[in-house]
Amino acid sequence: MAKERRKLSRTKEKEVAFQERVIQIRRVSKVVKGGKKLSFRAIVVVGNERGQVGVGVGKASDVIGAVRKGVADGKKHLIDISLTKANSITHPINGEGGGAKVMMRPAAPGTGVIAGGAVRTVLELAGIKNILAKQLGSNNPLNNARAAIDALSTLRTFKDVAEERGIPVENLYA
Repeated sequence: MAKERRKLSRTKEKEVAFQERVIQIRRVSKVVKGGKKLSFRAIVVVGNERGQVGVGVGKASDVIGAVRKGVADGKKHLIDISLTKANSITHPINGEGGGAKVMMRPAAPGTGVIAGGAVRTVLELAGIKNILAKQLGSNNPLNNARAAIDALSTLRTFKDVAEERGIPVENLYA
């Protein structure tokens, strides 16, 4: 019985750890035989501010249902990010999503998150505190959020690169 309680409390802690932010809610309509059917599309970013973040999209006939579906979708598409001691990224990266391109560069401690729109939300919920980012191309919030996720998913650490090459981390600099 005590084990079950501990399991329940752990899962509740995991649920509480994630934050959700709605980027956009849009009313969309579909033309059907009887007229127009209205529904809502919600774009939601889910993250725990400790290196996990995801973007989700939900559609429903009411806003609350759309947001709930977006959160569930975001949790399905979580990615893990390795952060530096300065809460930044390890190296400059670019990402693409649809017609949007995002360029990101690591920044010195104290810089803050210099980014706009959906990219800023993704970076904040990922737990990144010092970064420079620029949206290029489209300014569609969904494509920019997906481009940011694409960029963050391509991040590699020194340890990852050393394992890939089959050499110790010390030999990377040689």
